[in-house]
Amino acid sequence: MEIVEKLRVNTRIRAPEVLLIGPDGRRIGVKPLQEALNLAAQEGMDLVEVDPLANPPVCRMLDYGKYRYEQTKRERAARKRQRMVEIKEVRLRPKIGEHDLQIKVGTARRFLEEGNRVKVTMRFRGREWSHSDIAEAVLQQVATMLEDVAEVEQSPAGGGRELTMLLSPRKK
Repeated sequence: MEIVEKLRVNTRIRAPEVLLIGPDGRRIGVKPLQEALNLAAQEGMDLVEVDPLANPPVCRMLDYGKYRYEQTKRERAARKRQRMVEIKEVRLRPKIGEHDLQIKVGTARRFLEEGNRVKVTMRFRGREWSHSDIAEAVLQQVATMLEDVAEVEQSPAGGGRELTMLLSPRKK
């Protein structure tokens, strides 16, 4: 949309002379602005300034409505192809049970298979922080359980009362 707004069309062109380009891309030559506007009107086209910094400015004859329609159509198609990768979070505790860990790993696996990145967070309460080695072992266990679908993007790192690890989906 940025390019469309910067273009000057028909009466907005301020240069006295313009280098005119035809609808087929062929160079017509340097013409006074009024003559270029008349030629464009005869063809049933608009006169669009494509390079205002050139000397003389370059103008092209084209159907501006059709041009804008195709431009928005291209932008819509580009947005449709674009995929936003989200970061999903799975929270764990150092004293997590084996079955609970398998449930959390299953959730993380589902997130990774959907193409999202997963942040595995180990939360500590009270004196649990003094046993951070247990927490790191649990995070390493999670990484090995998910190594077929994920790779460790950021190894376990501490900050405050939590330890985090970032996993990203493995390329197929």
